[in-house]
Amino acid sequence: MPEPGRAMPHNTAMLRLIDIRLPLDHTEDALRAAACERLGIATTDLLRCTVYRRSVDARRKSAIMLIYALDVAVRDETAALSRVPERSGKPLTMLRPDDRYRFVARAPAGFSNRPVVIGTGPCGLFAGLLLAQMGFRPLILERGKAVRERTQDTWGLWRRSQLDPESNVQFGEGGAGTFSDGKLYSQISDPMHYGRKVLEEFVKAGAPEEILYVYRPHIGTFRLVSMVEEMRATITALGGEIRFQSRVEEIVIEHDADGERQVRGVILANGERITTDHVVLAIGHSARDTFRMLHDKGVHIEPKPFSIGVRIEHPQSLIDRARWGKFAGHPLLGAADYKLVHHCANGRSVYSFCMCPGGTVVAATSEPGHVVTNGMSQYSRNERNANSGIVVGIDPERDYPGHALAGIDFQRHWEASAFEAGGGTYAAPAQRIGDFLLGRPSLAQGNVTPSYRPGVRWTDLSLYLPEFVTTALREAIPAFARQIRGYDLADAVMTGVETRTSSPIRIRRGENLQSINTRGLFPAGEGAGYAGGILSAGVDGIRVAEAVALSLTQAEESRHIRRSTAESQIPTG
Repeated sequence: MPEPGRAMPHNTAMLRLIDIRLPLDHTEDALRAAACERLGIATTDLLRCTVYRRSVDARRKSAIMLIYALDVAVRDETAALSRVPERSGKPLTMLRPDDRYRFVARAPAGFSNRPVVIGTGPCGLFAGLLLAQMGFRPLILERGKAVRERTQDTWGLWRRSQLDPESNVQFGEGGAGTFSDGKLYSQISDPMHYGRKVLEEFVKAGAPEEILYVYRPHIGTFRLVSMVEEMRATITALGGEIRFQSRVEEIVIEHDADGERQVRGVILANGERITTDHVVLAIGHSARDTFRMLHDKGVHIEPKPFSIGVRIEHPQSLIDRARWGKFAGHPLLGAADYKLVHHCANGRSVYSFCMCPGGTVVAATSEPGHVVTNGMSQYSRNERNANSGIVVGIDPERDYPGHALAGIDFQRHWEASAFEAGGGTYAAPAQRIGDFLLGRPSLAQGNVTPSYRPGVRWTDLSLYLPEFVTTALREAIPAFARQIRGYDLADAVMTGVETRTSSPIRIRRGENLQSINTRGLFPAGEGAGYAGGILSAGVDGIRVAEAVALSLTQAEESRHIRRSTAESQIPTG
C-alpha cells in the first residue's frame, strides 16, 4: 500500500501523478496498479509510491470517488514522462516540484536587536517560530494565559457563566483557532509552499500525519492544546521567549532623523517598557482596545467588510445522508461538511462560515455584557449535531459608515442585544428554523437539542438581528434546502449572534509588509485584515517573519558598514 503523507527524499528523482481516480472502497493494491497503468510501466519498475493528496468527489452519491495525487519513483522517469497523457492540454504527470521551505535569512553573529511579536494565535506563533528558527530570538507577548490555564477559564464561561475578559475563547495562547474545528485549509494562493511548511510544523508538534495529504484536514481542540505547547517549547529552545498575561498598553512611536514615524518599543499594562524597532502585530480580530490605541496613535487603519448572522444546528446524520448518500458513515469519509452560498434579492450574500461537523456551538465573547457564538469540533467529530455559521456579508459604506472603528461599534450593538435577549446570563437567543421562516417566536426546543452553553433562551431572532439580515436568511435557508435535503428542517436550531467572522478593520501595509505610515510595525494575520483561519494566519505569520528577518539583517549590515567606515577614518599615529 502506498505510504500516505510521508515525503520522499528530494535527492531522489520523483514524478507527481495527479487525478488518479478510484472507487471509495478500492483495494490496497489499486493505487500502485493505477500508477503503473498511468505510466505504462510494469509493477517491478515502480520503486516507491506515496500519497501527496487525497480528496473526495461526491457529485454522484451512488459512486463516490477518491482522487489522488501520488509521488512515485520509477526506474526510468524520462521514458515514463514521454508516455503520459494530457487532459485539456495539461499534463497529468510531471516532475515532482521541490516544495521544501528555505529560510530567507539568518541572524548575524552577535545580533542584539530583538524583535517583539504581539499575540500567540496561529499568526503570532508562526511568526515567532520562524524568527526563532532563523536565530532572531523573538520576544512574544500574550495578554492572555498559557493554553491549559486559558482552557479552564473558557470552561468557566461555558459551565458557570463566568467570563474572564483577558482569558477566553478570543484571548490566550493559541488564539481563537484553539477553540474551533482546527480546520487547516484555505483559499489563499500559496506559490511559495508556505502552507506546506505550516502543516509540517504542526505534524512535528503532534498533529496526525494525515493532515499532509487529506482534503480539508482538521485537528480539533484537544489536539491543538498539546500542539501549541509543543510549539512554545520549540520556540524557547531556540532562544525565543514567551510572556503570558503581558498586555501591550502602548506602541511607542517616534519620528526618526528623516521625519518618518518609527516604532521604538512597547509599554506593557504593568508599566514596563521594552525597547525594539521591529514589532509584529498579530493580535487577532477581537483586540478592540488595541485597535483603539493604534488608531489614537495615528497608525493607518481603515474599515473593512465582515459578516453577521447566526449558528445553525442540524443532526449530523441529516448532513451525512445528504452529502454521502448510502456511504454515510464510511470511515474514510467521516462526518460530512458543506459549503453554501446564496445571492439574495436584497443584494446581500448569505454563506456558510466555519462549518463544524459533529461539533458544538460555543460562547465566544471577550467582553462582559455581550453574547457571541462560534463553532467547535474535536478531532473525532462525533457529537450529535453539525453546526455552521450562516452569515450575511456587510460592508462599511452601506452598514457602518463614519469612522475606521465603526465596525466595532456595530458588532458591539448586536452582541449587547443578544446578551439582553438571553437574559443577561451569557445564555444566547435561539429559535427553531420553522418558526423563524414563519416569523413567529419559538417557545421550546423540538427534536434538535441546542448544544450552546451556558444555555439558550427561546425567542424571535429577528428582534436581535438587522432587518436586512433577517430578510436575507429567510430567503437563503429554503435555497440551501434545495442543495442539502432537509436543511430547512423545522426543528433545526438557530443561535445568535455570530459577529466575529473576521476583523472589522484593516491595518494597511506596504510591499515590505510594514504599516504604510509607521516603520517597524508589521501588521499580520486576522486582526490586521490579512488572514481568515488557522492556515492562512500561519502562512501570513511566516511571510511577516521573513519581512522582519530581512529588515533586521539589512539594518545590521548598515550598522556594520557605518561602524567600519567610522573606524577607518580614525587617525593612526
